[in-house]
Amino acid sequence: MNGSAALQAARELAVERVERLSEADLADLAEATDAAIIESGGFGWVEPQGRGALERHFRGVLLVPERELFVARLDGHAVGSALLVRPPRNNEAQAFAATLTHAYIAPYARGFGLARMLVAKVEERAAALGHRVINLDVRETQATAIALFESLGYQHWGTHPFYARVRGQTVAGRFYMKTLEPGRGRSTGALIDGAA
Repeated sequence: MNGSAALQAARELAVERVERLSEADLADLAEATDAAIIESGGFGWVEPQGRGALERHFRGVLLVPERELFVARLDGHAVGSALLVRPPRNNEAQAFAATLTHAYIAPYARGFGLARMLVAKVEERAAALGHRVINLDVRETQATAIALFESLGYQHWGTHPFYARVRGQTVAGRFYMKTLEPGRGRSTGALIDGAA
């Protein structure tokens, strides 16, 4: 085992769905989120938000029934997160699909496979809840995220030419989808095609 592999093997990696966040988790997530924003403008924000705003954000996320928060941990510290967003109950027509959003890993915690673990956990949870399609969108400037999602089997289905404004520039957005493994009952294809 080379030195890099040995160092990586010694690290504790975890991803979990959380319903509560400790003060330490909130502080870690605020730091990780601001670092991701500074590095690549991830998470939808363009400028760092600071600890107070980010703590309020994460506390608010936990209050929304259709949102589930997943936290990536490196050596016990929260270093990234993602949201699984389910359609509201009054949207029966799209109840088979969910959305993965706000997925990021802090720059100082990349290279350990946490991003892949994070996306896999969100996908597993979505499938367990009965969703058969997962959607996501990303700015075209986020090449690392695009490469990750495409390597995980997400299919690019469209581009919005006026998706976001970042530092005075209009940026296109890429839209992706992925079918999930079927659960009990009908197959993914039957759900997507509308067959009974």
